Amino acid sequence: MPFCLYNCRFYVHLKSNRTLLLCPTRHVRSRSLTVQSSGIISSDPAMASNPVRVAAVQMTSINELAANFATCSRLVKEAVAAGAKLVCFPESFSFIAAKDGESVKLAEPLDGPIMQRYCLLARESGIWLSLGGFQEKGSDDAHLRNTHVIIDDSGNIRSSYSKIHLFDVDVPGGRVYKESSFTEPGKDIVAVDSPVGRLGLSVCYDLRFPRLYQQLRFQHEAQILLVPSAFTTITGQAHWEILLRARAIETQCYVIAAAQAGKHNEKRESYGDTLIIDPWGTVVGRLPDRISTGITVADIDFSLIDSVRAKIPIAKVRVFVLFKFSYL
Repeated sequence: MPFCLYNCRFYVHLKSNRTLLLCPTRHVRSRSLTVQSSGIISSDPAMASNPVRVAAVQMTSINELAANFATCSRLVKEAVAAGAKLVCFPESFSFIAAKDGESVKLAEPLDGPIMQRYCLLARESGIWLSLGGFQEKGSDDAHLRNTHVIIDDSGNIRSSYSKIHLFDVDVPGGRVYKESSFTEPGKDIVAVDSPVGRLGLSVCYDLRFPRLYQQLRFQHEAQILLVPSAFTTITGQAHWEILLRARAIETQCYVIAAAQAGKHNEKRESYGDTLIIDPWGTVVGRLPDRISTGITVADIDFSLIDSVRAKIPIAKVRVFVLFKFSYL
């Protein structure tokens, strides 16, 4: 449950063990989260010196499982032909509902036939898959989880993350969205090792909450942040690239943002513009058409990650803010 803080004071712990009071504030809301970490950071010197190729998908999913799977299969083949070791799909890659309630009705556990078909695709193709925003069955028949799934090249599910920040928004000039009415929020922060580096998982609206990405970088040593999304056209035009580049710069990580694009049905349209961004904030992968279906590829350069972090060593000079407060 969220709680309200009153007369909250911020304290900063410095390296000298001195404590400074910053400023009082009021009505700060907070929610406890647990942190999940999968795997151990690789110390393979070959990975540190050799770039590894990744692919990011741009597509227009619809409310037909078979049609979406056919598109995904074709794009996986393109990614393999391009030499990618990981291909990243957008939120709702397997299904986008045309009517209210369709997604909840379709939702399955991760060992159900829909996800197992993608596991088989990964194994047969010999490639890792990032499947962002799968409709995983929730704790009751009225809810699902918006789950980001990582599958390895043997077809095994290596890790999964359920979206924490749900899209309850009145879009200016657009629709009112209430994702929490049918979706259970996640509680775990998830990072996992892969052949392309250490991955920090998120989904779409999480992008607006930088603390999640700070934790992925500084507590779990992520090298690549995955942001599979289905941004609205209005918010995408205003904020998409700016937010993604900011997350890359402030964490000094690669960001891979696979995007839904174009018109899914009469009620829903997505902004598109799949991007791959390096730790300096430079866009290194982008399709020429913002709403076309296809892939963009880029090489993950581990020496660039090390160089950026060494020249601007923010990890060494971070200031930790603690809360001291009294309840209402």
